[in-house]
Amino acid sequence: MIPIMNDHPIHSPGSVGGCPCERLLVVCDFDGTVCSVDMGNAFLERFAKGWEEIDRSYSAGEVGSRAAYSRIAPLFRANRSQVLDFALRSERLDPFFPEFLSFCRERKIDLKIVSDGLDVYIEAILRKYGLDVEFYSNRLLFREDDRIDFDFPLASEECGRCGTCKRSLLDRFRSDYDRIIYIGDSYSDVCPARAADQVFAKAILYEKCVKNGTPSLLFNDFGDIRRCLEKTSSSTTSVMKP
Repeated sequence: MIPIMNDHPIHSPGSVGGCPCERLLVVCDFDGTVCSVDMGNAFLERFAKGWEEIDRSYSAGEVGSRAAYSRIAPLFRANRSQVLDFALRSERLDPFFPEFLSFCRERKIDLKIVSDGLDVYIEAILRKYGLDVEFYSNRLLFREDDRIDFDFPLASEECGRCGTCKRSLLDRFRSDYDRIIYIGDSYSDVCPARAADQVFAKAILYEKCVKNGTPSLLFNDFGDIRRCLEKTSSSTTSVMKP
């Protein structure tokens, strides 16, 4: 297990447990985060021949995900049944996510999923585990002859790089909450992490946060995050006791 590490302090004004009336939101990425497998990449490997060069351009920052998806669409061949069957056989939900969700709900902390992935597998995987979670993502549209299109209802016209603009979503949520915790792992999480009050990161996101100076906490799974938030809450409660 990777220990939670950071040079920045965990405690800050309004952190978990800081105020009983605080409105707190946890926002989670899906691929590589809620789901340990990057289902988007798994889908492309299975159903889109010749996608690798497009992905290299995306990873290098030469194109955004929205443009990458548009280039991949003509390469993708699958029907809904094949996609759902593959998703349910290939997924690996973080084993600690269900109890983390319960932890949040017991403490009246809202949790939302924001993803630059696809609705069809996110919905199927959450349903498989009986998890009722609000999520935002791109859409996979099935056409005739196993052809598909991608739809981007949550893209930002100001930037236009990502299919789902997670930063815009955080800005939309902001008026309803006092603090936002962001949890992610990769390229599409870098921008929203800058807008969050506290960040839990792994893999690529953690490296990016170190480079750009965004305070973040390294984690391996949702068990790490729950224990960190519990510790923060317990420490704050002890300080508040008369």
